[in-house]
Amino acid sequence: MSETTKRPRRTPGPHERKIDAERSRRLLLDAALDEFSAKGFAGARVQDIADRAGVNKQLINYYFGGKEGLYCEIGRRWLAREAEFNDPSVPLEELMARYLAHALADPRGTRLNAWRGLTEDLDDIPGDREDLSDMERRKAAGELADDLDPAAVMLVMMAAVAAPVVMPLAVRRVFGVGPDSPEFQDRYADQLRRIVRRLAGDPPAQGG
Repeated sequence: MSETTKRPRRTPGPHERKIDAERSRRLLLDAALDEFSAKGFAGARVQDIADRAGVNKQLINYYFGGKEGLYCEIGRRWLAREAEFNDPSVPLEELMARYLAHALADPRGTRLNAWRGLTEDLDDIPGDREDLSDMERRKAAGELADDLDPAAVMLVMMAAVAAPVVMPLAVRRVFGVGPDSPEFQDRYADQLRRIVRRLAGDPPAQGG
């Protein structure tokens, strides 16, 4: 084809540019979660995040204002995802199972939280105190025994959900299989449901 018959290069329209920007942001967020969960905030390098995402590292500054902004955006994205399955209307045992399923399906967030707790100064980590209002409501509704502290129950539940991700060796030693095993995941989820049901009080007497 001669130079005179070549078609001019089409300039992407606003809609196409928006889609491309959303794709770049999504790639960067996923790559950053991979890097942060594997190396922690301090160990993750901007260039490695960009390389993993397959984009120019300057886009991290453009879209997120730098590495710290990208880190904070990951936290906001988690809160948005959590709101999709954290339904106050479902029983506490089912809510526990949902958190476990999410952690097992994508353990990166749990690993990232472990890195934060082990390597960062707690006084430097922003964020409000955990909202216990739903746990207090559940206690008032009888889902927790009167002598149980909602704060302690929440911490135990968080630890139980995180355990298969941050303690895989313990899982293998205790259950005889790794945390990736469907056998373990089904058995553990069933047992957590049973444990949470017992939090309402003493189990019914036999024959009662």
